Amino acid sequence: VFTEEDKYGLYSNLMFKYFLAEGVVCGHELFVASAKEHPDNILKELPAPLLDTYRKELGEEATAVKSEDFQDSMKIAWRYQNLPKMEASPTSTKFGHYYDISKTMPPELFQSVKWHSFYLPEELSLQPKMKTCNMNSAYASLLQSIQKIIYQEGFDGSDPQKKQKNILRIGIQSLGSMLWGDDICSSDTPEDIHSLTKFLYVLRALLRKSLSACIITVPAHLIQNKAIMERVTNLSDMVVGLESFIGSERETNPLYKDYHGLVHVRQIPRLNSLICDVSDTKDLAFRLKRKLFTIERLHLPPDLSDTVSRTSKQDLAESAKLLSSGCGAMAIGKKHLDF
Repeated sequence: VFTEEDKYGLYSNLMFKYFLAEGVVCGHELFVASAKEHPDNILKELPAPLLDTYRKELGEEATAVKSEDFQDSMKIAWRYQNLPKMEASPTSTKFGHYYDISKTMPPELFQSVKWHSFYLPEELSLQPKMKTCNMNSAYASLLQSIQKIIYQEGFDGSDPQKKQKNILRIGIQSLGSMLWGDDICSSDTPEDIHSLTKFLYVLRALLRKSLSACIITVPAHLIQNKAIMERVTNLSDMVVGLESFIGSERETNPLYKDYHGLVHVRQIPRLNSLICDVSDTKDLAFRLKRKLFTIERLHLPPDLSDTVSRTSKQDLAESAKLLSSGCGAMAIGKKHLDF
């Protein structure tokens, strides 16, 4: 999974921790790599799982959403009242686990899980710089560490495992930034322009023949070279971009008053096919509640009251044009994604 970070890295870092927390709860082995924050600190800040009591913990959230829906129903235009509504909370089907972002994971949950860390400043101080195939030393060292874990810990799919099979979850934070020694974010003519794509190419080969899954966050908004981003997208199975409203005009736009940012699905996995199944609904937004991080279908709010100025209504209409034609089919879905 390739995640394009939002400008301040707040929400992409949260999704990064969700991926690792799910690995802890499922008993998977972890490999956490970072050049900015020490992996030990990342694991200490993972959200607490709700497990079997998640419905009880989410009761307050569901009640609050239902009360909001009741108040909004008095304002909705008559032509929208008969359309089906999305459920406010998961009630019938439970996929994965749910987490409380207001609490951190108890330390005892880590005792039964084996994990490995790669902190770039420590790794470069322990071993000399290496540069292979026009790839910088940080990427080469990271690849060597991942390959060592896959082969020594029994995740190599081509070699029969002697112990019980498990899955390795790999998390790499802010790959491609200056902290990794990559200059594609700061220069129009970087010295090693193909370092990132070569790293992803070799990593993809390692993942294909091993029992492992990987999430990578990249500051894509700093990479101005579209050719590089296109190659990175082609080398990834799934690409998701997060656009935060912090510091932008959309933060005060009435159209997005219930959300904190947009989710752009650039690419989804192609399983046994040459093309991927594209969803009819492409307008997704996320919001951060008191305990949950929720991804929902973006829908138009009820018309504003007569007290709103004509200029504000014009701005709202212009923003509505940004939505794709899938907005009319928003109400077809039954659920949104929450974690």
